[in-house]
Amino acid sequence: MQTLINGARRILGFLAGLSMALVFAIIFINSLRRYLVGQSVPWGEELPIYLTIYGVMFGLALAYLNDNHIRFTILVDMISRKSRETLYLFVDVITFVSGLLLAYAGHSFAMKRGKLAASGLKSTGNWLAQHTGIDALVWVGKVGTWQYAIAIGGALLAVAAVLKFIERLGTLRSL
Repeated sequence: MQTLINGARRILGFLAGLSMALVFAIIFINSLRRYLVGQSVPWGEELPIYLTIYGVMFGLALAYLNDNHIRFTILVDMISRKSRETLYLFVDVITFVSGLLLAYAGHSFAMKRGKLAASGLKSTGNWLAQHTGIDALVWVGKVGTWQYAIAIGGALLAVAAVLKFIERLGTLRSL
């Protein structure tokens, strides 16, 4: 089980890091183009915003899995370790339910507004579909593609809560 948890940590860390690296690269290239050529790429303003949201969602699940999230522990630090781990098991269950609700809300939101065109990405999605012959690539220019980050983040948070619950249960049994 620890191999699965460590694998999830590596994947989430990689995806969060990749998202942030892409944001930096796009902003850097867009800035260079703006000052050297006098023109930025059409998707260079909007895509970093969406990639940041995806990066935050990957980081959210990673932070929970690593237990590196914000937590107020003044009262919790006063109880025994066994009681604390038991309390955290309940927190994991609540986080799991919250993750599922977040995934559902994100899915609903993306489905309601998903067909709208993302102004800075519409031309890129159409260009990709036209030049590759793959009509499905128009999804790149739709808002729903990028708004789905909330649903994915909620699902990842729910998975992280389950993995953390299993890890804590093992810790609690060894106490």
